[in-house]
Amino acid sequence: MATVNNNGQQNEKITALYCRLSVEDIKDDKNKKKNRNEDESNSISNQKQILLDYCKKQGYRNTMFFVDDGISGTTFDRPDFQRMQRMAENGEIGTIIVKDLSRFGRNYLEVGKYLEIQYPTLGVRFIAIQENVDTFSNTGTELMPFSNIFNEWYAAQTSKKIRAVWQSKADRGERVSSSVPFGYVKSKENPKQWIIDEPAAKIVRYIFSLCLGGKGPEQIARQLEREKVLTTSAYYREIGTPRGNKKIANPYHWKDSSVVHILENRQYTGCTVNFKTTTVSYKVHKTIYNEQDKWQIIPNTQEAIISEEMWLRVQEIRENRVRPTATGRIGMFSGLVYCYDCGSKLSFAAAKSLKPNQEHYRCSKYKSNRGECQVHYIREVSLQKVVLKAVQDLAAFVQNFEPVFLYLLAKENGYAHKKELAELESSIKNGKKRIEDIDTIIAHLYEDNVTGKVTNERYIKLVTGYEAEQAELIQKVELSENRLAENKQNKVDLRLLLNTLRECTDIQELDRTIVNKLIRRIEIHNNDKYDGHCHVKVDIYFTGVGMIDIPTEQEILTLMEEIRSESDNLQTA
Repeated sequence: MATVNNNGQQNEKITALYCRLSVEDIKDDKNKKKNRNEDESNSISNQKQILLDYCKKQGYRNTMFFVDDGISGTTFDRPDFQRMQRMAENGEIGTIIVKDLSRFGRNYLEVGKYLEIQYPTLGVRFIAIQENVDTFSNTGTELMPFSNIFNEWYAAQTSKKIRAVWQSKADRGERVSSSVPFGYVKSKENPKQWIIDEPAAKIVRYIFSLCLGGKGPEQIARQLEREKVLTTSAYYREIGTPRGNKKIANPYHWKDSSVVHILENRQYTGCTVNFKTTTVSYKVHKTIYNEQDKWQIIPNTQEAIISEEMWLRVQEIRENRVRPTATGRIGMFSGLVYCYDCGSKLSFAAAKSLKPNQEHYRCSKYKSNRGECQVHYIREVSLQKVVLKAVQDLAAFVQNFEPVFLYLLAKENGYAHKKELAELESSIKNGKKRIEDIDTIIAHLYEDNVTGKVTNERYIKLVTGYEAEQAELIQKVELSENRLAENKQNKVDLRLLLNTLRECTDIQELDRTIVNKLIRRIEIHNNDKYDGHCHVKVDIYFTGVGMIDIPTEQEILTLMEEIRSESDNLQTA
């Protein structure tokens, strides 16, 4: 049998002294000096002293501290609180004492569940010193729900203030998040400014180049491990700035998720991305990703590690992931080759029984002449020769006649094209406004229906019509936005194409990286037999420009004369 002292405490059970301090309560030294009374009263050391003094005065023994430092009271997913809860459920704890109810928690419903249901059921006594709450003597329990409501209200107001500060910083073009991506460090002169950490940035560039070379996150992670490249955590630990307290068993064991996080981080292009994530609410701290239209992107806030063109190209490549064959081989053009007739991708065929010069691409709908399409067959070695020749010709043309190349593109994207883009932007703007207007109209119709101004039959007929119009508008706006985004992507791809072609001064061999930078799509026509040979027509679509015919020498001379003439006219004007 357990004995009970004058205070009703079971002697052999633990008296749990619970302390908590949230991130918002933790101030730096300067703020502590400015707000010493408020901050010091809530500090962990002060809470401990208040609890010890109370226990000594009231005669409590066998005490044990449970401390959660830097965790919000709106959640009960706190390590030491959960440890205390498990011990209470196991019958090891007889009394729980806190400095005040807000230290226990700031979620009205959860606090009530513990204090009014669980602890009485478990026979656990609860004491909050500041509010004079004692569930054993039933003291202060009448006002306890009101105190809990005010504590939750305080958390809600604090959350609003924090979000307002974030929004204010974002409106001034500042970063909201204080975390610095791998590859950057904060400047010692100005902590708000990021500077490139070259050893780490070298790893970031390598990861992007491997992705451009056709490797997926898992393959990249395994290659980094084989080459004994330090993981991000191991790197920080090596330079003396460890992040996290976990021990690192293998400093070279990269996770796929770490590679993906680097590949998807747009801030490597030199911009700042605010509001990429949020939480469900001030009570539910689960992180969720916002839609991209809610992101705030501030360009040129730090030096770029990866060019915008390369980053966007990598995102395209990752959207069209390519799986290796059973042999582990990936074709140089896998994921880029399509059937001219049915539009399906051509499958890359590689097997142990096939020699390298026998590996080929074949329409995925052919299915040994039993499918929906014809064979559309081409060997990889043959396709490499065709593409290499096209790349060499285009590189030579751009390097020798870049003004002519740009002039040709400008002619294709002339006034009619610009007019189309302006119409798309206007259509998107007007469409979104009409969609919002329809929501307002439907809301008013609902009110009129409830008050009897509009009959049910009339209401249903009108709402059905408006909803149909809205659905059509949503689809139209989406198509226009995709078309506009495609045009913007083409502009970016053109810069990547030009930069790559300028570097290809004497290209004699293709690799997956060059192919992914230069080629967007390859279409294979069906075999055409004549002259005793099998001929295959290949259409190559370059990134940013699509299919392009290299002008003849005479055509180039004519175009150069046009450029000179237009230049003279502009100068005269």
